[in-house]
Amino acid sequence: MRLTPDLLLSAYCQGFFPMSDAEGAIRWYDPHPRAVIPLDTFHVPRRLARTVRNGGLEIRYDTSFATVMRYCALPAPGRETTWISEELIAAYHQLHNLGFAHSVECWRNEVLVGGLYGVAVRGLFAGESMFSFERDASKVALVHLVDRLRRGKFVLLDSQYIVGQHMLQFGTIEISRNEYRRRLAQALTRDARF
Repeated sequence: MRLTPDLLLSAYCQGFFPMSDAEGAIRWYDPHPRAVIPLDTFHVPRRLARTVRNGGLEIRYDTSFATVMRYCALPAPGRETTWISEELIAAYHQLHNLGFAHSVECWRNEVLVGGLYGVAVRGLFAGESMFSFERDASKVALVHLVDRLRRGKFVLLDSQYIVGQHMLQFGTIEISRNEYRRRLAQALTRDARF
């Protein structure tokens, strides 16, 4: 089955998201429990807040979407393989061109040092992956993402899983599949703008 923008959007609207397995086959996921970052109680640790204010990073949106995805796909400590295949990169790039997939990028001296990407559908932002070549750069991107989502009237930030304890510092919680579906249905009624 070919990953088309319509298929991806339909899946997100039903609570599913794709990942590639080790052989490159696309699998669909709907985890229970589901991790979300509540936008109204998002917490920025004090040290990170100083980095956001004084870290010297330039924040850009949607200027290097494909590069952000490719950097997210690189091996990292504790993750030697990736779930982001070339097929996924091509499909999400199509979503990006249609205005549904976005990147938040941290730049220093014209070098991309951290960022994240995800999918925006009405009041839902599904965070897909993040990377950091410099301490805290991906976390800085997350802080800027949350600010932008709040200003854009988003109500649901889906982080899918809690991968690593560092996500808990922001207030990430796990909810049941049924609760996620309830929140998703509410988010899809919202007219949010990235």
